[in-house]
Amino acid sequence: MASDVVRQYYDEQVPVEWARLERPYRRFELETTLHLIGRYFPPTGRVIDIGGGPGRYTVELLRRGYETTLVDLSPDAVGFARAKLDELGLCAQGIHCADACDLSLFPDDAFDAALFMGPLYHIVDRERRQRALRELRRLLAPGGVAIAATLNPWGILRSGLTEFPEQYRRLDAVDVLLETYVQTGPQVAFTEAVFLTPPDALREVEAAGFEVISRAGAEAFASGALDASKRIAEQIPEAYPTVLSLVARTCEMPAFRDSTEHQHFVLRTPSHE
Repeated sequence: MASDVVRQYYDEQVPVEWARLERPYRRFELETTLHLIGRYFPPTGRVIDIGGGPGRYTVELLRRGYETTLVDLSPDAVGFARAKLDELGLCAQGIHCADACDLSLFPDDAFDAALFMGPLYHIVDRERRQRALRELRRLLAPGGVAIAATLNPWGILRSGLTEFPEQYRRLDAVDVLLETYVQTGPQVAFTEAVFLTPPDALREVEAAGFEVISRAGAEAFASGALDASKRIAEQIPEAYPTVLSLVARTCEMPAFRDSTEHQHFVLRTPSHE
């Protein structure tokens, strides 16, 4: 069963979640994801946005010409997405409220590509994460590509210096971020969540039968630069596009990809079972 804690959080955060990726630091995630879509998704096709919330990525996918379906756990987010797409004159193939662990409303091999931006860090039970990954794999056609996001405790240890510095008063409050598997709540994360180190996340997606064709750090070389990115965007606006470009260009570099708070796995299903 899906977490009521997570569902309630997103029901209450719909406008905030819609606007989140426009903030100077959070936009790095948007730029990185769009870069990976452009590099690894097929040029056309059927895409499912699982955990798509109020539809920020769905809008981008539709504008790129993909036949896009949105799925999210939050009824309020789904309602917002429907209204927003109508407002923008965009038409999705479908908008559904459903749990990532049970997507039986869709047939096998229904999509050519997928975004999976949330389930792997909000499903705290490993077996349920595996179930969600198996559902993702089932929905993708042979050779289909997905971008799946995880929360990386190694990167959060760095970003926490600017995002929750008060936690560093006690070593035991933050050294847990060096562990392989960190289940947490609002005291460090924004709601019920699990942080997976890059090696552990890699094992989980491979156990579900995916080939990992790339990994990226969503914040890339600018990981942890919350205050600096805001200052540049506000005080040196002509420099901010350069930062965005460099974030996209450095996101797959090994020097950065394991040290950012959001890590993206580019996955592919086998071409032949």
